[in-house]
Amino acid sequence: MSLFDLLRFAAGFLAATIGLVVLALACAAIATRLIAWRVEARYPAADRNVALEGGRIAYLEDGPAEGARATIVLLHGASANAYDPMEGVGRHLARAGFRVIAFDRPGYGNSDRLAGAAAASPAFQGRALGQALDRLTTGPVILLGHSWSGALALRMALDRPEQVSGLVLVAPVAMPFPARPLPWWAGLALTPPVTWLLTRTVVIPIGLAYLPSVARSVFRPEPPVENYVAASRAPLILRPGPALANIQDLAGLPAALVEQAPRYETLRVPSVIVAGDADPVVQTRLQTDPLVQAMPHARRVVLPGVGHMLTYTAPDTLVREVEALSASLAR
Repeated sequence: MSLFDLLRFAAGFLAATIGLVVLALACAAIATRLIAWRVEARYPAADRNVALEGGRIAYLEDGPAEGARATIVLLHGASANAYDPMEGVGRHLARAGFRVIAFDRPGYGNSDRLAGAAAASPAFQGRALGQALDRLTTGPVILLGHSWSGALALRMALDRPEQVSGLVLVAPVAMPFPARPLPWWAGLALTPPVTWLLTRTVVIPIGLAYLPSVARSVFRPEPPVENYVAASRAPLILRPGPALANIQDLAGLPAALVEQAPRYETLRVPSVIVAGDADPVVQTRLQTDPLVQAMPHARRVVLPGVGHMLTYTAPDTLVREVEALSASLAR
C-alpha cells in the first residue's frame, strides 16, 4: 500500500468517525427534546411568578396570607426546584401557621435565568430573589436555605440584612472547598460552548438514566422517601436550560464561597444551622462545623444518623427550630 493510499484510508476513517459522532449527537439532541417535552407535560412547574428585569421568577405559596406567625422563604438546593423544599418541610410549616414561599431559583423550574451565566452566583441570585420579595411586599422574612442555598441564604443576609429576620441553614454549603485541579476533560466540559452543546445532547439522556439512583443516594444512609421524585418534580432538571444553569451554579460556587465566607463573622441575624452527622453529600465536619466557628452566635443542631435530605426526613425538627426562631424574634 502506497503512502497516498494510507493517507486516503486515514482521511476516510476520520470522516467516518466524525460522521458517527455527529449522528450520535443528533440522535441525543432529538432524545433531549423528547425527554424535555415529556417532563414538562407530566410535571408542571410553579405557576405563580414575579416580573423582574430580564424575566420572571416563579414561586409556590402556602399557609395564611394574613395573620401568619411569620413568612418563611424556602430556597432549594442544586438540581432541584421550588417543589422540593415545599413538599418536604414547606407544607408542614404552612400547617403550623406560617406563610411559606418557595422560589424557583433563576434558571430552575419555571424561572427565567435572567442573565445567563452571570446568574450563577449567590450574589446575583440573592439580588434577584430580594427584588422578588420586594415585589411581594413580604417585609422581613426567615430564610430556610438547603444545601447549595445555604450559601444563597447567607449572601442575602449579608447583602440585604433589613430583609432577613432570621436564618435556618439546612445541611448548608457555605465554606470554601479545598483547592483541587480539575482533570482535563472536566475543564473542557466546563468551557461554555461545550457545556451548552452537552446539555442539549448527551447530558439529559444520561441524567434520565441515573435519576432514580441519584434520588436514592441523596437520602443515604436513610431510606428514600416514597414518591420523592414525583412529589419534588425532580425530573424538571432534565431540560437543557435548567441542566445548564445547574452546571454553571455548581462550577461557580467555589469562587463565590471564597469571596463571601470571610464576611460571615459580621452577621448578627438570629440563625440556626441544622445538619445530619451522617450526611454523605455535604459533610457536616467540613461545612457545618467550620460555619459554626465562623458564626459563633448561631445555634448548631446536629441530628444523629441523619443524611442530607432533612427537609423530608426530619421536617418536624425543622418546624420546631423555625418556631423557636420565630418566637425569639417576637420577644
